[in-house]
Amino acid sequence: MSRSDGSASSEALVDAYFLEGEPTRAELISRLLAVPAKNPAALPFYEGFRILGGRTPDLSLIALRLVLAGKRVDDAAVTQLRAIVDRLRAEGAEAERARSEYRALLGV
Repeated sequence: MSRSDGSASSEALVDAYFLEGEPTRAELISRLLAVPAKNPAALPFYEGFRILGGRTPDLSLIALRLVLAGKRVDDAAVTQLRAIVDRLRAEGAEAERARSEYRALLGV
């Protein structure tokens, strides 16, 4: 999915982090800062990334990913995606189900 606002590469980076376990969180933050999304709703996240660097919590990345997908970012949405991400880190069939849910939720 390509977008003119620059968020497509940010989306792909965050997706790779959650779906494939790469790059490391520190590398992900470095790459996100190198080419920030132009979506105005995403800009506050980048300020936090600059301050926290590799210490940025996954919860911030989850919320950013929702913003980049154009989804509402509220407690329910963040909790839902966080549960999916936690299950992605499991092994076997559960991880595969979570992968499908992640893709369906975010339109990947």
